[in-house]
Amino acid sequence: MAINHETWAFVFGLLGNVISFMVFLAPLPTFYQIYKKKSTEEFQSLPYVVALFSSMLWIYYALVKKDASLLLITINSFGCVIETIYLAIFLIYAPSKTRLWTIKLLLMLNVFGFGAMLLSTLYLTTGSKRLTVIGWICLVFNISVFAAPLCIIKRVIKTKSVEFMPFSLSFFLTINAVMWFFYGLLLKDYYVALPNTLGFLFSIIQMVLYLIYRNAKTPDLPMKLQELNSHTIDVGKLSRMEPSEPNHVTKNGTLTEREI
Repeated sequence: MAINHETWAFVFGLLGNVISFMVFLAPLPTFYQIYKKKSTEEFQSLPYVVALFSSMLWIYYALVKKDASLLLITINSFGCVIETIYLAIFLIYAPSKTRLWTIKLLLMLNVFGFGAMLLSTLYLTTGSKRLTVIGWICLVFNISVFAAPLCIIKRVIKTKSVEFMPFSLSFFLTINAVMWFFYGLLLKDYYVALPNTLGFLFSIIQMVLYLIYRNAKTPDLPMKLQELNSHTIDVGKLSRMEPSEPNHVTKNGTLTEREI
């Protein structure tokens, strides 16, 4: 019996949920270190703020879309919970200046920014136009998130060091992007599929660079590089952005962490 597109989309979405779940948990070693040392040291809060915002966007998109959106809601709901926990821990142990900066960023992006987008789409758009506007917002935002690894790639080439660009993370981000790409493609949801093409491309580049420079002798690098790669995620990762530990995921399928 032939399997229809909806069934295959569910399979890819389910696998995307599993992999995105692991990507969302990737920063756990970082926060264990923060808890143990009672200090955020050089870690940044930006990747976690961005990952939380991305998950909020995808949940809103899925709620408006309604059809075949359950898998987007499940993984991004988990993303919202885990990123909120990360940020709560970060705020507890961050120095006052960093804590204030993080609170301002949260208010600007996750409260006022998301609130303005929510109200404008609710009251200025209707029906399919509302979904289109929200979809484009999600697409553009996640493309910018997936582009974050460019700074990591540049640094790796310059320093010939892959210390904070683990192969395992790049591998799982690649698989994650593939799952969510096919999920979006099979459902003809290009707002989900298109950003993950970039996520796949950048993850492949990172793995190639790792293979090239893995045996090179390298100088010590700032821990903050570790943050940028982990949360590049996509939605549904989502995404998340990128390294942060040994290194948001996105889902949305991107990422993707030390302090500014």
